[in-house]
Amino acid sequence: MLPFVVIVGRPNVGKSTLFNRLLRQNKAMVHDRPGVTRDSLHGMVKGLRKDYTLVDTGGLVLEEGVQLEEDIHEQVREAMHSADLVLFMVDGSTGVTGLDEQLASMLRHSHRPVHMVVNKVDGEERAALVEGDYYSLGFEMSMVSAAHGYNMPGLQETIETALPEQQNLSDRVAGLRLSLLGRPNVGKSSLINTLLGQERVLVSSQAGTTRDCVDVILEKGDKRYIFIDTAGVRRKTTISDDLERFSSLRAIRSCQRADVAMLVLDALSGVVAQDKKLLSFLERAKIPLVILVNKVDQIPGKDLGRLKKYFKEELAFCDHAPVIYTSCITRAGLGGLIPLAEKVLEQSRVRVGTGELNRLVRDAMQAHQPPLVKGRRAKIYYLTQPGTAPPEFVFFVNDPALIKPAYARYLEKQIRKSLKLDMTPVKLFFRASHK
Repeated sequence: MLPFVVIVGRPNVGKSTLFNRLLRQNKAMVHDRPGVTRDSLHGMVKGLRKDYTLVDTGGLVLEEGVQLEEDIHEQVREAMHSADLVLFMVDGSTGVTGLDEQLASMLRHSHRPVHMVVNKVDGEERAALVEGDYYSLGFEMSMVSAAHGYNMPGLQETIETALPEQQNLSDRVAGLRLSLLGRPNVGKSSLINTLLGQERVLVSSQAGTTRDCVDVILEKGDKRYIFIDTAGVRRKTTISDDLERFSSLRAIRSCQRADVAMLVLDALSGVVAQDKKLLSFLERAKIPLVILVNKVDQIPGKDLGRLKKYFKEELAFCDHAPVIYTSCITRAGLGGLIPLAEKVLEQSRVRVGTGELNRLVRDAMQAHQPPLVKGRRAKIYYLTQPGTAPPEFVFFVNDPALIKPAYARYLEKQIRKSLKLDMTPVKLFFRASHK
């Protein structure tokens, strides 16, 4: 298990900017509105000497009576409990606030190693001016500018020196990256929490609780699985908040960095127009996909057969995507979820020799010749597979314009049937070539 480094602090001190800087990528959302980061974000940092897991937590507001803020507080407490190092972040442009002092007291009682990061300090001259203001909090400190990079090498060295020795990241067997996509409140966060057996992602009846794409790690044996919980994607016309629009865009893009996408549907509301739009996006992008119909515990047993028939008909335009029926209450379907996703990924990585492909083409053309188009017939000279994930097949023909959509669909069906590719998208290309 990699060491955990957890960033905590009050809202808007620059935690997400520091998170992005240490990861060398824009993974956490950065916005001038306080409280943008509500969930804990996880990322793997490849250090100079040591690798570690970095956690960006929601901004702490220590007020009672607000349920969502209490949930964030509990998540930060849990993250700190397992931390090998806590980075306590404060704002060097404002001085010590009362909330900083409350957080410092909370951290002293956590009995975890703590290093204070004084952010928004640009240069040694500014650092000398503000350093004395923070000695009263009682922690060793680094003066940095997460936005501009001042003293970041020094902070990175401090972090790695404070961490215990651990396995190198390359010593572990990489597992799946699974992205969960769907409308708000279909149960994406609940599914992850149920799989992990702990509350790692906020679950609330308030739509839009998950605003960012949250990476959650599940380790089984020597494998690591990363679940990317995304913000609920609504129709564009219903997105009036610029922050929510950004969240929706990041949710869709997260699918493109996952091995397998999981589209979560609600068994109670059925397939709505937005579900079909999301599914069409995934189909056009040729992203390996599993469809989860969630909340089946709320469907009477006598109606399950009719429910499955309904979803089969509604999802027929993407019939290669396997459908699994799940419940966070009864855990129905969850045991087979990861094995199913692994099978989809395995199919998407299949590579076939050119000889076998060309025998397949000859058999397909003998069974059903291309139709005449204005007195001309398409000739397929040979077939190759240049890529995988998903499998890509290139047909070299006399004239690509002679391959009509119906015959292209026929060829795709023959490829799927002969190569047993019933769960993965495939890409077909037709290129002009002389024999």
